[in-house]
Amino acid sequence: MTLLNLRDGQLAYGDFPLLDHAELSVQDGERIGLIGRNGTGKSTLLKVLTGAAVLDDGAIERQDGLRIAFVEQEPVLPAPPAEHDWKLAMYLERFEVDLVRAAATGSGGERKRAALAAAFASQPDLLLLDEPTNHLDIGAIETLQDLIPEARAALIITHDREFLDRIATRIVELDRGVLRSYQGNFARYQELKEAELASESASNARFDKRLAQEEVWIRKGVEARRTRNEGRVVRLEQLRRERAARRERVGRVNLQVDTGERSGKLVAELEDVCLSFGERKLIDRLSARVMRGDRVGLIGANGAGKSTLIRLILGTQAPDSGTVRLGTNLNIAYFDQMRAALDPERTVADTISPGSDWVEIAGQRKHISSYLQDFLFSPRRAQSPVRMLSGGERNRLLLARLFARPANLLVLDEPTNDLDIDSLELLEQTLAEYPGTVLLVSHDRRFLDNIVTQTIAAEGHGRWREYVGGYSDWLSQRAASAAARAAGAPSAFAPVRPTPLAAASRAPLPRAKSRLGYKDQRELEVLPGQIETLEAEQTALLARMSSPQYHQSSAEEMRADSARAAAIEQDMARKFARWEQLEQMRLKSG
Repeated sequence: MTLLNLRDGQLAYGDFPLLDHAELSVQDGERIGLIGRNGTGKSTLLKVLTGAAVLDDGAIERQDGLRIAFVEQEPVLPAPPAEHDWKLAMYLERFEVDLVRAAATGSGGERKRAALAAAFASQPDLLLLDEPTNHLDIGAIETLQDLIPEARAALIITHDREFLDRIATRIVELDRGVLRSYQGNFARYQELKEAELASESASNARFDKRLAQEEVWIRKGVEARRTRNEGRVVRLEQLRRERAARRERVGRVNLQVDTGERSGKLVAELEDVCLSFGERKLIDRLSARVMRGDRVGLIGANGAGKSTLIRLILGTQAPDSGTVRLGTNLNIAYFDQMRAALDPERTVADTISPGSDWVEIAGQRKHISSYLQDFLFSPRRAQSPVRMLSGGERNRLLLARLFARPANLLVLDEPTNDLDIDSLELLEQTLAEYPGTVLLVSHDRRFLDNIVTQTIAAEGHGRWREYVGGYSDWLSQRAASAAARAAGAPSAFAPVRPTPLAAASRAPLPRAKSRLGYKDQRELEVLPGQIETLEAEQTALLARMSSPQYHQSSAEEMRADSARAAAIEQDMARKFARWEQLEQMRLKSG
């Protein structure tokens, strides 16, 4: 059943149309992810669908009595109800937020959670969400994933790829004024889009070749007039018009990081650090060491103290007790999620290079206009005041400012908010090739998985703990560790301090024999297959434990799954150790 239909939608702001004869229908049961580059008009499209913005031409058809709930990027909170509203109270509890506090002094995360609770309490037929995961911690994002199917349909603007993979049944891309639809989640969209772009590139190449041939013909002039081939001249004029109207894909951000001089091997060391604010203990006896080249992700709920921990590591916040030691030769670049480094009255260009038309990147001078074009700011936009920029543009500007200075330690506090997917993936690629040290605060699970080598996670009551790898690794190790504790066994993932997590200990090897016998040879042959089988079972088990519906499982099933996850991890550790021992014996046998 069709809930809403956009027909031949046309809307223009400035030089190019935001909607160019756009078509979109929303069916009952669909969960649509709306994606596209910053500034393409996605938020405007949602406002058009609600009636808050008006099309230049075209029509919107809504099912009679359709109830729409719209949560904007910066939501306006409803007034607290005069009487007890049990539905609103229930959803506020699910999102763990107080509406009165959120309306009065709440953080961005609290306001977003309160607005989402109010939207679900209205029992909408169609849920419209604009960047709902911005400012949410991972727990709140997972709550949102669980609740979205309660609406009959949803249309969601987001650049959170993990979120899209979990909830989307269809991806709709707004690209150069046109809405293109792709069935499936984000991973399926990527496959389809890659094939589509290859086809588009080939088609454009054929078009350009034909146009070039026609241009050569028309330049012959006399011959063209003598042949009186007026139809060919008309076709050439049409080709020229088509070429002029063809809107090229928006350029990509060009990121380069100048690390400058290398830092010392030790970047920072914390020993038994404690910090409290009033009666609340944020950090309780934390010991950690960050070495040159580490990529450390900080995970925790809103208000857990992640930004405070960053300041402790950098030495800008003194602990109540314990010691913090910084390494030598540190050049620090800090990306602040609140964008406090941006003066709204300064121009974009002056923000990057005050009083100069040049910046120096990796020892080479570059004109400020050229440098800003690498971050998709046109020369005209470079003279605009910062207050005129969108959220995505401000994030790009902050990245441009950050990377304009040599730094061997990058501190990124929620850098992914408001970035489109292309820019996000390019930032990932840049950080993956960056030889310095990275401290990253993020609730973007895919981004954490693709960037960090180790994770420091808040576990409540001021306790923090280190894990090897990114978000998915933290999830699996935490589940296995909990199962081990429930069984009374020591956790295989207890951190060994003060050695860094990047050099986490492996299972001890048994004493090796000097020769490889027949049975040993047979064991060596089958071990890789056994390990692959365990890895496949582990992957399937963790995928099920991470699914949005997993919370509906019984307590017995959850305990059994946690115990099996721990058993698999221990079995794999034993088999890897045995494999290495047998390999050593094989080499000695020669």
